[in-house]
Amino acid sequence: MASSIDVARLAGVSQSAVSRVFTPGASVSDRMREKVLATARALNYRPNFVARSLTTGRSRIIGLVVAYLDNQYYPVAVERLTKALQARGYHVMMFMTEQTATNIDDVVSGILDHQVDGIVVASVAMSSKLADRCTEAGVPVVLFNRIQSEDRFSSVISDNFGGGRLLARFLVEGGHQRIGYLAGWEGASTQRDREAGFRAGLAAAGRGLFAWECGNYTFSVAEAATRRMFAADREHPDAIFVCNDHMAIAAMDVLRHEQGLRVPEDVSVVSYDDVPQAAWRSYGLTSLRQPTDSMVAATVDALMARIEGSETDPRRISLPGELIVRTSARIPAGWDAPTQS
Repeated sequence: MASSIDVARLAGVSQSAVSRVFTPGASVSDRMREKVLATARALNYRPNFVARSLTTGRSRIIGLVVAYLDNQYYPVAVERLTKALQARGYHVMMFMTEQTATNIDDVVSGILDHQVDGIVVASVAMSSKLADRCTEAGVPVVLFNRIQSEDRFSSVISDNFGGGRLLARFLVEGGHQRIGYLAGWEGASTQRDREAGFRAGLAAAGRGLFAWECGNYTFSVAEAATRRMFAADREHPDAIFVCNDHMAIAAMDVLRHEQGLRVPEDVSVVSYDDVPQAAWRSYGLTSLRQPTDSMVAATVDALMARIEGSETDPRRISLPGELIVRTSARIPAGWDAPTQS
């Protein structure tokens, strides 16, 4: 394999000039860049980032931990996170874990073994022991779409509480009397805050939950929970807030194709995330849209600030979401509520 010395000799430049050309963000003239790249192509040269990391102490790799991709929100978020980090000159190494985070210690240990410059954790929480290990290794961590009681890590979320409260107001003003809630995994901060906001919104209107079931953020579990909530031997809700779109699609399938109920004539359905499938004509799901682009930008900025050493205090960022009204729920007459949570 050709080396950077070979490229420098043939191009008639210094080895440091070759290094700058292949370093994202480094200062180099257009003429120099074109000359070095043309020579590199002629020699079939590729920079050895592993060797460079031994010299610079930076791998320019970010570890991304994701619990599950069947929820349609996370493939979208992962794609945008990856592109945003690549635009900063970093590569992303993705690791999968379980939603319940029982094996996250082993996963993050593997990430640390790869000498990553930082970690983004999406959809799972981290133990105090694991937090200590990352701190000792000097590897900054940012939580995406999750918060936890420990404030040593930066976190970026949408305003889950405000979004839940806004959805409660939407259903109440839509004239619904029997309002149910289909919860996600109860260990998740997203579930906790959305339900708390929803209950607070109902309470502000002098109302309470008519029915509650847990779908655990899983399609099949959400189907079973919907069957229980709408069992033939009990009075069923006339509206439900489903904690995320992935479960809401499962719930709507059960309501229509198993229970013979019409959406929204018999049951209004609202949800959270606004994944691409929510806009499909078959569902027309009214959903609280997460501000994913803003969340991604805030996550990358927080991570870069820690990597570059310009900031040591963690950031706690909560961004408002937008209510996207479609056909799955009765629209209140003269609805004039703010579209953001």
